[in-house]
Amino acid sequence: ILNSPGTDVTTELDSWIDKFCLDADVFVLVANSESTLMNTEKQFFHKVNERLSKPNIFILNNRWDASASEPEYMEDVRRQHMQRCLTFLVDELKVIDPVEARNRIFFVSAKEVLSARRQEAQGMAEGGGALAEGFQTRFQEFQHFEQIFEECISQSAVKTKFEQHTIRAKQIIDTVKNIMDAINVAAAEKRVHSMEEREDKKDRLDFVQNQLNILTEDTKEKIKHVTEEVENKVSSAMTDEICLLSVLVDEFCSDFHTSPLVLKLYKTELNKHIEDGLGKNLADRCSSEVNQSMHQLQQEMIENMKPLLPSDAQNQLHLQIPCRKFDLSYDLNCHSLCADFQEDIMFRFSWGWTSLVNRFLGPKQAQRVLLGLGDPNLQIPRPLATTPPAASLPAVTPENVPPDAFMVPLVMSLASLTSQTSVSIIVVDGIWRTVGWKLVSLSLSMYGLLYLYERLTWTTKAKERAFKRQFVNYATEKLRMIVSLTSANCSHQVQQKVATTFAWLCQQVDVTQKNLEKEIARLSKEIDQLENIQSHCKQLRNKAIRLENELDSFTKRFLQKSK
Repeated sequence: ILNSPGTDVTTELDSWIDKFCLDADVFVLVANSESTLMNTEKQFFHKVNERLSKPNIFILNNRWDASASEPEYMEDVRRQHMQRCLTFLVDELKVIDPVEARNRIFFVSAKEVLSARRQEAQGMAEGGGALAEGFQTRFQEFQHFEQIFEECISQSAVKTKFEQHTIRAKQIIDTVKNIMDAINVAAAEKRVHSMEEREDKKDRLDFVQNQLNILTEDTKEKIKHVTEEVENKVSSAMTDEICLLSVLVDEFCSDFHTSPLVLKLYKTELNKHIEDGLGKNLADRCSSEVNQSMHQLQQEMIENMKPLLPSDAQNQLHLQIPCRKFDLSYDLNCHSLCADFQEDIMFRFSWGWTSLVNRFLGPKQAQRVLLGLGDPNLQIPRPLATTPPAASLPAVTPENVPPDAFMVPLVMSLASLTSQTSVSIIVVDGIWRTVGWKLVSLSLSMYGLLYLYERLTWTTKAKERAFKRQFVNYATEKLRMIVSLTSANCSHQVQQKVATTFAWLCQQVDVTQKNLEKEIARLSKEIDQLENIQSHCKQLRNKAIRLENELDSFTKRFLQKSK
C-alpha cells in the first residue's frame, strides 16, 4: 500500500523498491478523489514496472464521500477519474487490458468503512451515525474491492512472483540453446577441418616415408658411382705419378754422404719430399674433379630432399650445408713404406767378373753360378729381355754360333770353381794360348784403363745418382703395391663425406616425420575433444529442452490459469 507523499523527495527510492517491492504480490494506490493522479505517483509505478513484469495494481479513489455534496457532478467526476486511471494502467504502464482494468479501479471512502466496521464490532448497526448520502453504494464497492483483492491475492500471487522468473528462465534457456547450437556447429566445422587436416598430414607423412625410401636407394647408387669414379681417378693419377717418380726424385736436392747418419737424414728428407710431391701432384690432378662431383651430388641430394621438408627448413639448407672445398688425404706414408730400403753404393766395376756374369745370366742365375750351384749341363743362353747399361751383345742361337762361342760355356763351366783367382788364371791361360800374348796384353791394358776410369768417376754425385736410381726402383715397386689401397682410402673418404651429408638430410627429414606424427596425434586428440564437446552440447541442449517443457507445463498450470 503506497501513500504517495514523499516518494519524489527520497534519495533511496530505487533501493527501497528493490528491497520491498520486488516481492510484492499486489500494489494498492490510494489516491485522493478530490484531485487527479499526480506525476509523483505515476513515476513511482513506472520505476516499479521496470523491475516487475506487469505488477498487479489496484487504484482506490479515496474520500469519494465528498462527492455526495455535489451529486450533479458525481458521474462526470467519476468518468473523468476512471478514464485517467484507465489511461495510466492500460496505455502508460501497459500492465492490464481495458476490460480487466475497470475491475481494478474503485471509488471508496475508507473513513466511512472504518467507522462502520467499528460500529459493527461494538454491536451497533453499520449505517448508524452521521454518514453521507450514498454510503451503502460506496460500502458495497469497498466490499467488492475486498473480494477482488482477495481473489487477486489468492490467484495472482503465483503469477506475480514467478511469471518474471519464468520468462527470464525461458530467455536463459533460449540463450543456452542458441549457444549450444552455435558451439555444436562451430565444433562440427572445426572437427571436419581437423579431420581434413589430419588426412593431409597422414598423406604427407606417407609421401615423405615412401619418397625417403626411394631417394635413399637412389642416393646410395649415386654415392657408389661417385666413389668408384674417385677410386678410378686416384688410381689412374697415382699410377701416372709413379711412372714420373724419377723426375720427382731428381728434383730433390740435399747434402749427400755415405756416412750412416747423413744417409739416414737424406732418406728421411727424400721420403718427405716424395710424399709431399706426390700428394701435391695427386691433389692437383684429382681435387678439382672430386670436389665438382661431390658438389654436384650434394646439390642433387639437397634438391631431392627439399620437397620432403617444410618451407622454413628448405630455406636454411644451403646455409647449414655450406659449399666447402674437400681435400683428400692420400696418406702415402713413404717413410714407413720405404723403411726397409737398403742402398748399395759400393763401387762395382762394370766389366768385372761378377758384373759380366750378372749381365749375361741375370742376377738370379748369376748368383747360383757364383755360389757354385750352376748346372754343368747348362745350354747356350737365349737373348736377354732387358738390356744392360753397358754395350749390348748380339743374340746367340745354335745356328749362328761364332767361332769363339766356346768362351761362354767355358766361363760358365769354370764359374763352378770356388776361387775366382784360379778361374781368372785358367781363363787368361786359355786366352793366352788361343790369341797370343800381344792381344792379351793390349786387352789387359785397355781393361785396366777402363777400370781406372770407372774408379775415378765413382764420385759422391755418382753415388747419389746410383742411390736415387735404386730408391726409385724400390719406391716404385712399393708404391704400386698401395695404389689400390690409397685409391680405396680416397673413395672411402668421399663416401664418408657424402654419406654424412645425406645422413644429416635424412635426420632433418626424420625431424619432419616426427613433427608430422605429433601433429597427427594432436589433431586426433583435438577431434576426440571436439566430439566430446558436441556430445556435451547435445546433452545440454536436450536438458534445456526438458527444462523448457517443464516451464511450459508450469506456465499452463499456474500462470495462464490464473489470468
